[in-house]
Amino acid sequence: MSHERELSPPTITAAPRPFAIDVLVAFGLALGSSSAQGLGRFAYGLLLPSMSGALHWSFATAGLMNTANALGYLLGALVAAPAARRWNPRRLFITGLIATALLMFASALTGDVVALFVLRLATGVAGAVAFVLGGVLATGFSQGRPGGRPAVLLGIYFSGGGLGVLLSGLGLPPVLQAAPPDEAWRWGWVVLATLAALSTLLVIPAAARTAVPPPAPDGARFSPRPLTATLIAYGLFGVGYIAYMTFIGAYLEAGGASTAEVSVFWSMLGAAAIAGGFAWGPMLGRLRGGRALAVLLVVLTLGAALPLLSTGIVAEFASALLFGCSFLSVVTAVTTTARNALPPHQWAAAIGALTTVFAAGQCAGPVLAGVLSDGGGIGTGLLMSVGILACAALVALAQPAAR
Repeated sequence: MSHERELSPPTITAAPRPFAIDVLVAFGLALGSSSAQGLGRFAYGLLLPSMSGALHWSFATAGLMNTANALGYLLGALVAAPAARRWNPRRLFITGLIATALLMFASALTGDVVALFVLRLATGVAGAVAFVLGGVLATGFSQGRPGGRPAVLLGIYFSGGGLGVLLSGLGLPPVLQAAPPDEAWRWGWVVLATLAALSTLLVIPAAARTAVPPPAPDGARFSPRPLTATLIAYGLFGVGYIAYMTFIGAYLEAGGASTAEVSVFWSMLGAAAIAGGFAWGPMLGRLRGGRALAVLLVVLTLGAALPLLSTGIVAEFASALLFGCSFLSVVTAVTTTARNALPPHQWAAAIGALTTVFAAGQCAGPVLAGVLSDGGGIGTGLLMSVGILACAALVALAQPAAR
């Protein structure tokens, strides 16, 4: 009697996804960061001279508008994590990007200070929700990749703000020069809103390739204690960097830089931020604790100090390169620290907490720098930025390595 041997089905092992595909998805997500950060927030620095001249603003009023945006960013960071527990993070990510584009278009329709304040506030809320939840999706997507690849993928996402800076640096100056002086800033907002809308269309297929993070276990709570030093350093970074980003364009113009020169400066800063997402990736994957963050903050401090030390074009462009290559990588560094220190279900809460202290710092930065600039010249506000960034670097060293 013959016995038939039962054959078990062969085990099929899925081939690992090529890293090139991961990079493309990360770039797709980075377009969301580009809209939420680079276009919705940073590009205001390019519009500031035109808006200040046409609307007769003081430096304090100009800084107040960025404080409004930072306050909205703070509110958005506070609600992002709780909202992600109730609704699909991918949908919230896309919704935030759509709202950001619409609010920027609305900013072109009014010159009223109160209305612009409200619009900048609302843009901050929408941008923060999109940025935080995009960061959660990117963090989950990068998990499990070997070596320093997770840090590279995160760096690509967070460098999207640099892409927004680059796009605005290339697209805004020609529009601002061609339009009537009193209306140029309005057309600037239209250009930014159009770029944000196009970016959102390209984000959607990339977001569809990501997975929704697991829910928190019942009774689980997020404790910020493992990230105390990073939270403090990140808050100081928020104060210091936003003063530079808000007033550096006006500082260069006050020193005699032409519109074309400022455009090149802004474009170099954005391009350097994109390159920084790749350049710093291996270091972020290797250094533990707060050492990587401290290194980035030292480079950032040097970049912010250069325009104060020399008014030459070499120092100006070196500042763009140093500041540009490091300021968005700071976000990658703190997110990498949170990813290493905490379980996946706490990532949304951790990124929300980090963004909250960052936004709180940004609320104080523009107004403080604006008031100092009104009293002692615009260089005084930038000097404050340098000092606070140096303090942040020292605090970062106190962050212990994750166990």
